[in-house]
Amino acid sequence: MSTKNEPTADYDSPWKEIIGNFFPEFMEFFFPAAHGSIDWSKKYEFLETELQQVRPQAEIGKRVADKLAKVWLKNGDELWVMVHIEVQNQRKTAFPERMFTYNYRIRDLFNCQVASFAILTAVCPGSATRTTRGTQDQDAGWRPTEFSQQLLGCEITFNFQIAKLLDYKDRWQELEESQNPFATVVMAHTLAQETRGEQQERKRWKLSLIRRLYQKGYEREQIVNLFKFIDWVMQLPQELEKEFWQEVNQFQEEKQMQYITSVERIGIEKGLEQGLDRGLHQGALRQLLRLLQHRFDSVPESVQSRLTSCTVEQLEELFEVALTVGQLDRFVDRIPVEDTSVAEDP
Repeated sequence: MSTKNEPTADYDSPWKEIIGNFFPEFMEFFFPAAHGSIDWSKKYEFLETELQQVRPQAEIGKRVADKLAKVWLKNGDELWVMVHIEVQNQRKTAFPERMFTYNYRIRDLFNCQVASFAILTAVCPGSATRTTRGTQDQDAGWRPTEFSQQLLGCEITFNFQIAKLLDYKDRWQELEESQNPFATVVMAHTLAQETRGEQQERKRWKLSLIRRLYQKGYEREQIVNLFKFIDWVMQLPQELEKEFWQEVNQFQEEKQMQYITSVERIGIEKGLEQGLDRGLHQGALRQLLRLLQHRFDSVPESVQSRLTSCTVEQLEELFEVALTVGQLDRFVDRIPVEDTSVAEDP
């Protein structure tokens, strides 16, 4: 955990992970009408490889909280569901166009039906029952749901669905009473925003949310997954983190539910960090190999093996080379040589 007085939380990664763990509950909580049209008795699957293929070049290597899933409608049709989390808490004029770009690229490349959804995570202080200090949402009226373009009598109109966390600021009691895991997710994200600079208050609310997980009667796996999200977005300074963990242990002992151990928690933290790094590397490698295969038909296994050893930064640089180089041999010459030398003993 961070040792800074005000840890900087990376909201993209925990959102992406929690959606993967609770996708049906995510759709039910934020988009109930769409959830009701999906046949959840049939297995859904996430399409990470396909998502990498449609990601704009400018976003390769970035931490973007996008999920692409294939589901089945109750009428028997296959549907691809694109979910984007807009986490920057500020107005983005290019956001509707980006939603449109993803939609048409998926449709064009894979010839499938696509439905697009977005979560806008800007929040503002809630009711008087909670802390009244926090991050004011300056864009309460920003609710982009359409991309349109008109030129020389031609027109494109694309509509997509959104859910804005700000809309839950007056529904706190409803969140507290809900069994849906995403009620806890919304509460944690909101409180993380509101308690910036109020670390004691953040610790108090973080403990309250952890206790809530046990009181709701969730399964152990559900508690662990929700704990990951709460722990990531509501980071504390090192001193308060120790106090927090002591109180969590005490609470678990009282409940006789030792679901999260200190060893397991360290594993969660390191696993999330390593998983993020691994995901960035795999995404950059996949993009580069696809480009090489498109330009040169095939890529020898020896070349693929060398690329596997490259860092994310090196892969991104090689992507630019692959765009312009005329022959595969010239591209291979630009691959960094792995240093396998062993220093001699003095």
